[in-house]
Amino acid sequence: MAGIKELQQRITSVGNIQQITRAMEMVATTKLRRFQDRALCSRPYAEEISGLVARLSAVLGDAVAKRPLFNPGAGERTLALVVTSDRGLCGAYNSSLLRTVETWREQHGREVDYLVYGRKGFAYMDRRDFQIERFIEDPPLEQVDYANAAITARMLVNEFESGKYHDVRLFYTAFESMVKYRPCNVPFLPISGGDLETDDAIPSGETLLEPDAAAIFDHLIPKYLETRIFNALLEALTSEYASRRFAMKNATDAAEDMQSELRGIYNRRRQEKITKELLDIVGGAEAVK
Repeated sequence: MAGIKELQQRITSVGNIQQITRAMEMVATTKLRRFQDRALCSRPYAEEISGLVARLSAVLGDAVAKRPLFNPGAGERTLALVVTSDRGLCGAYNSSLLRTVETWREQHGREVDYLVYGRKGFAYMDRRDFQIERFIEDPPLEQVDYANAAITARMLVNEFESGKYHDVRLFYTAFESMVKYRPCNVPFLPISGGDLETDDAIPSGETLLEPDAAAIFDHLIPKYLETRIFNALLEALTSEYASRRFAMKNATDAAEDMQSELRGIYNRRRQEKITKELLDIVGGAEAVK
């Protein structure tokens, strides 16, 4: 059984761990608010550009299906972009997403190449037989802005148009609330007509478009794809810090419970020692008499 000195050391160690986890919880909370604000502010723009593309596709009608990005690629492989975290201590954030990737991979009939954001995802996939085409590490995920997301989107489009791939998919974690974040597996290319369905279509002949609907549509499609990538990265970052905040709060609470339990054991052992010493003193006094 642990002695009093050992219990004191364990209480101190647990207290130090509690201070660290509380500090990490505060940092995660601060960053969560920042990335949550960015994610929420980007949604109206994403919804507006998606709606505009949908309305223009309704004007163009069957002509949309003739564009390369709206048809499966000539290749037989699939390209997948997987967004994980650079650091751990974020609960089940990475494991839930990677489990989604594994499940989809088992059911998918084609060979798959992967582009990976985040060191945790790369380390996991590199230890297994995943075909990693590129590990995107510069800049780090926290420093990614719209320009970097646009570069990634153009890279995916170029790979798709090269004729090597049949389709492109995105794996990331969507942020829904402070306590709810959902691993997502969504198609990116080819663009599905179902993604562009809208009840707010522009009636043909009633709206004046300059230079014309086709030119505007072709100009908006790259912006639409860039916005989807940027939003996916922001949602993933926000979900990461929400998960880390929750994990560190649980760790802090667990450390507090452990410290209380150890203090109880320490107090009992200390009382037992005092009682034993008193009994020895009383026994010695009785022997002298």
